[in-house]
Amino acid sequence: MLKGILAAALMAASISTASIAADPKPTDPQIAHIAYTAGQIDVTAAEQALKKSKNAEVIEFAKTMERDHKAVNDQALALVKKLKVTPEDNAVSQSLSTQAAKELKTLEALDGAAFDKAYVENEVAYHKSVNSALAKILIPSAENKELKSLLETGLTLFKEHQMHAEHLASMIK
Repeated sequence: MLKGILAAALMAASISTASIAADPKPTDPQIAHIAYTAGQIDVTAAEQALKKSKNAEVIEFAKTMERDHKAVNDQALALVKKLKVTPEDNAVSQSLSTQAAKELKTLEALDGAAFDKAYVENEVAYHKSVNSALAKILIPSAENKELKSLLETGLTLFKEHQMHAEHLASMIK
């Protein structure tokens, strides 16, 4: 639990620090890459949960995460194609991917209720971090109105995910 929360806090810090260190205002191509990467991380985590969990509520939650994050990522890909923008890999995206790989490995070693608890607690922490980054850095930095709108729509949905994860975490002992 603490490890997942720490990893999420590190991700949030890396989003803030890398963005500010490289450029106080990430570019739209960088924002697109960060947003897509963050979404794909949650899809991958959901796929892991669907393979490992036997808990009906966790499985349903993971299905929701997989469906919703794939849908937002599909919209993001359609938007960058429409705008003829190439998402730009950057230090933040790389840091997110590195931290996510470590967390997936940690979760892979767990089974049963221990996995369910760790997965859901990681989802709470991850959504808090991503939502904070969206609200404080990515949305304010986005220059393209359509990108900004997609990020705002994502933030609304991901706040719901956070509440759902928090509720589920309170039920899993």
